[in-house]
Amino acid sequence: MNNPSRDSRATVFCGIDVSAATLAVAVIEQDQAAQQREFPNQPAGHKQLLLWLAKCQACVRVSLEATGIYSLDLALALDAAPQVEVAVLNPKLVNRFAQTLSRSKSDAADALVLAQYSQRMPFIPWSAPSSGGLALRTTARHIHALVAQQTHEQNRLHAVKASRTAPRAVVNDLAQALRSLACRIAKMRKAAREIIRADAPLNERYHLLVAMPGIADVSAIYLMAETALLSPELTARQWVAHSGLDPTHHNSGTSVHKRPRISRAGNRHLRRALYMPALAAVRWDPHMKAFYEALQQRHKTKLQALIAVARKILHAIYGIFKTRTPYDGRKLFPRLAIAPELQSASR
Repeated sequence: MNNPSRDSRATVFCGIDVSAATLAVAVIEQDQAAQQREFPNQPAGHKQLLLWLAKCQACVRVSLEATGIYSLDLALALDAAPQVEVAVLNPKLVNRFAQTLSRSKSDAADALVLAQYSQRMPFIPWSAPSSGGLALRTTARHIHALVAQQTHEQNRLHAVKASRTAPRAVVNDLAQALRSLACRIAKMRKAAREIIRADAPLNERYHLLVAMPGIADVSAIYLMAETALLSPELTARQWVAHSGLDPTHHNSGTSVHKRPRISRAGNRHLRRALYMPALAAVRWDPHMKAFYEALQQRHKTKLQALIAVARKILHAIYGIFKTRTPYDGRKLFPRLAIAPELQSASR
């Protein structure tokens, strides 16, 4: 929330259900019935929406779900408007809230639920990210899509080569496609590095990240892309919740004691970006390795311990970004005993 003229004492609550073509909008004013309208999801429709909200002549608190490119331009327009506060919510969080209010499922019903969320729930304002952060996230997600396509084509080529009936032309075509994908991936990674170098805060964060054990260039690009848009007002615990790595427990009485699981109610791209650094950290970071082994000694599975390491890495990233200081595993694990051979290896 960058506009200093905004009043935090909102009296009008708005919910917007975003689709590719339309915006279903619901507005709740104090002691009045909800009003609902629909606008096209394009710049002209965004202007019409802002003019309609301005008629309220009061601070309007708006909630909408994060739906990628369909909601981003709208969120930017709302964030720039005076007397408007906007929150961009995790769809899973909204779905759980909606289950307590309505069984109906329609755009209008979803917009009304979002307006009620604005009215009843703690409100965390969304901060518009920098242009560099937006460009980096778009580029990094495009790189991931290309890498997934590359893996798919590699599997196809392996299967075709194993077949005696496959024509040579098919093998050559797949090989050519893979060469093209490799060139495109290299080109986009270069573009991502140029975006980082051109943005001083991103460049500083990049060098802090690659100095951490287990995080190299590719992982740093993905991690920065998914954390660049997080509000600076969030806490480390909120970062973890945003990633969906926060544990959930299901216990009831003496008979129901299910194994704790991660919520997954968060950014799957960020969870995926943490996986390879976690695998590398338990090999090369003595503090993470000791933490990982200690969890297994407490009868945690390897996967549970690895998820805990990923969560710790996210805490570490939050800390180095917040303090703008290099990673120090001793600060992250002040009470963890490190084996002498691991201590000497880390020096």
